[in-house]
Amino acid sequence: MIFKKIGDKIAELKKNKKNTPSPATEEGKKISLLLDDLISLEGYVHDLFSFSPLPICFVSPANVILEVNPAFEKIANFRFEEIVGESITKIFEEGKITRLSEDILKEDAISGREMRIFPKEGKPLSVQAFAKARKNEKGMIIGFFLGVFDLTEINKTQDELKRSQVALLNILEDTDEARQRAEGEREKTEAIINSFSDGLLVFDQEDNLILVNPMAENYFGVKKEEIINQAATSLADYPQFKPLNLLLKAKVKNDSRQDLELNPSLIADVSIVKMKKGTSGVGYFIVLHDITREKIVEKLKTEFVSISAHQLRTPLSAIKWTLRMLLDGDMGKISKEQEEFLNRTYRSNERMIDLVNSLLNVTRIEEGRFLYKPTLIDVGEMVRALIESYRIEIEKKKIKFQFKKPAKFLPQIWGDAEKIQLAFQNLIDNAIRYTLSGGKVEISLRQIKGMIEFKVEDEGVGIPENQQERLFTKFFRGSNVMRLDTEGTGLGLFITKNVVEAHGGKIEFKSKENKGSTFWIFLPIKKESGKETNGA
Repeated sequence: MIFKKIGDKIAELKKNKKNTPSPATEEGKKISLLLDDLISLEGYVHDLFSFSPLPICFVSPANVILEVNPAFEKIANFRFEEIVGESITKIFEEGKITRLSEDILKEDAISGREMRIFPKEGKPLSVQAFAKARKNEKGMIIGFFLGVFDLTEINKTQDELKRSQVALLNILEDTDEARQRAEGEREKTEAIINSFSDGLLVFDQEDNLILVNPMAENYFGVKKEEIINQAATSLADYPQFKPLNLLLKAKVKNDSRQDLELNPSLIADVSIVKMKKGTSGVGYFIVLHDITREKIVEKLKTEFVSISAHQLRTPLSAIKWTLRMLLDGDMGKISKEQEEFLNRTYRSNERMIDLVNSLLNVTRIEEGRFLYKPTLIDVGEMVRALIESYRIEIEKKKIKFQFKKPAKFLPQIWGDAEKIQLAFQNLIDNAIRYTLSGGKVEISLRQIKGMIEFKVEDEGVGIPENQQERLFTKFFRGSNVMRLDTEGTGLGLFITKNVVEAHGGKIEFKSKENKGSTFWIFLPIKKESGKETNGA
């Protein structure tokens, strides 16, 4: 046994105690102390062996287990009496433990040799084995100590580390692929931006210019290196940016679109668009689309229409007065049949004159010279007079007509009376024209939130839902209206909308096909208007 030598020595001392010197003598005291030390040493070594956390066993030269400590019992899952006296191959791999036994005879000590333990129950365990030969007084090997270190947790950690390394390598590969894709997409985006046929300026949320494409450089006659990373306000130092800077000051808080003359030879359609990430703003970008050619063509068209309308006006007026003279008998008496033909011609000429006047109004709107006679306007009186002018037509079509007079005196408004009257007239005319016989038309006036509200409601043919967005464009006429073969130029609502907006007002509508339409005009009341009337 592992403690046999110490035990044998103690037993021998105890057996020969009667032959030892008396404890009273000096020599006896020394022997007694030596005996006590040996007994204490036996207990110390036994405790150290028993309580060592490292599994240890003592093996004979014939590979028989002679002694094991509790830690070894635990790792092998065998009780002391089940393995002491058994071959070490019962627990360890036979081939490897045999080689270790052979090597210990040659090398005296073995350190860190990996092998496996086969517990009584459970899976095999990977361990590192440490062996030290035990010799007698003559130097002959009488066995060896064998200690093992459990590698299960270490191997598990190493496996996890390897898996982590593999996962990390995969992540790095994926990241590299993602980076390459991102770089590829960025290069594509840059190529698109640089090839963009429109100018592009991008500002961050601090109003600093962070991107300029080549077309924008060309529009403003600068290199991006000169202006990049500058604040929007700093661009005012460049004369060519002055028109854009004025627009930015007024519009940058909201998305907007506006025509802008950047220089005498360049007119651009400028769109300002806010950029957002989630609900937060991260800046805005400006797109500049060259519309110089379109504006030139539009101007030529407007000039052509204006010249044509003016040239037509003179002969049409001459035809009108000639027809009028014939109808009035100034040129002699005419027959009933002649009078009928002349009246048809007169009405057709009047329609031509109305069309020419409408075209002239359109050209004036496009040239920005539509309003030129601002005065104080009594809206109530104006509406009353217009209604009277349509009284015959209302009675002829047997329309149920109602005018809701204002509940109180209405303030006067400031504007071009002729154009305001034209706007009101267009709405009233449409309501009566497109309401079938026996239908209902209602007109009302009232003051609301600093505005005069003019409302026209009818039970007419209505406007098809899929065509309503084109309602205020030039020459638009609903498909259902055209089937009725009623007269019209398609310019009335275009002119009305421009008249209202030129006065700082707004126009709204709702309509349903075959159910009727309602139009509202809102015009701002002039402050300190002075005289007030009820207009009734």
